[in-house]
Amino acid sequence: MTLTQGPDIGLAPTGIDPYLFRGLLQRVAVAVAVVTTPSGPDLPSAGFTATSFTSVSVRPQLVSFCVDTCSASWPAVQCASYVAIHLLRAGQAQIARTFAAQGTDPLADTSTWLPGVYRLPILRDVLATLVCEVAARNPVGDHAVVLARPVFGRHEDGDPLLYHMGRYQRLAIGGE
Repeated sequence: MTLTQGPDIGLAPTGIDPYLFRGLLQRVAVAVAVVTTPSGPDLPSAGFTATSFTSVSVRPQLVSFCVDTCSASWPAVQCASYVAIHLLRAGQAQIARTFAAQGTDPLADTSTWLPGVYRLPILRDVLATLVCEVAARNPVGDHAVVLARPVFGRHEDGDPLLYHMGRYQRLAIGGE
């Protein structure tokens, strides 16, 4: 792939300034998801907040999310055959913060989830839930891109929780 240097966009083969890169990415509003994994013989259930959840393909049905390979959740994701992906609703920023916090067990409060199929922790009262079979894990930089095939799904009406400019946000519908 050949990159051409543009006078205004600063493309270079070695990348751009990391602070500029982070600032550019903060301007993308994304849905907030929580990914949970089942417990295994040697690993407890795990869960983490992901702002990288996206659809990949309709035929075959595939979704993806990214996980930091240095995170406490990675060993469980690395071994899991199935994961549950929960889209949070507006007003659930505290759940997102709980699952994003390091050094705590986000699943310790058993009133917020129930045991589901494949021993997956299923969060209560979220906007949508997808139970997926892990299809592939592809290491990319300091993360792994996980591809997953939906095997069960449900959703409710409501507004999603978004992440934009380093903060949790609500969707504001309006005309231009």
